Amino acid sequence: MDAPWHFHSTTDHGSSRAPTIDETPLEYCFKPGVKLDFRRFPDGYLVSAEDVRAELERIGHELAPLDIVLVNTSAGTAFGEPGYVDKGCGMGREATLYLTGRGVRVVGTDGWSWDAPFNHTAKRWRETHDPSIVWEGHKAGREIPYWQMEKLHNLEALPADGFTVACFPVKIRGASAGWTRAVAIFDD
Repeated sequence: MDAPWHFHSTTDHGSSRAPTIDETPLEYCFKPGVKLDFRRFPDGYLVSAEDVRAELERIGHELAPLDIVLVNTSAGTAFGEPGYVDKGCGMGREATLYLTGRGVRVVGTDGWSWDAPFNHTAKRWRETHDPSIVWEGHKAGREIPYWQMEKLHNLEALPADGFTVACFPVKIRGASAGWTRAVAIFDD
């Protein structure tokens, strides 16, 4: 799990020191989960706020503050295979701020990164030379702090909602990230 310190040393538009992984509020790490299914998007696609809104509407879920949002991309089926780092869509700045603006503080993906695979971003950068597109989902944490998990497994087996996520990170003092085993828990 990456803490806001992973993205930058400050957050809240530079007004606050970003939390490190050992400063993760434990109440963020055991909350209802919601899965956004973006497997239909092509590799390198940059998910927008409208895509998130439409998926939430499709699954009939209204975000609540501190929901843990898991993003299922096509990368999950390629884990451990050559080319995994180039698979799946990514969450852009706009989509990330859509979630965090509604109180989401922990997110996860089955992709190598929360952002679009870097080879796709590099191609876009060569066309635009716009530095704001590099790690834009990560950098959204400079505005509203959030924690992210990457390389999650078996998201395709989850329903859209109706489960709780437990994802307590190892608290390494002053570190930007810590290992975590994310688990979906279902009521009987």
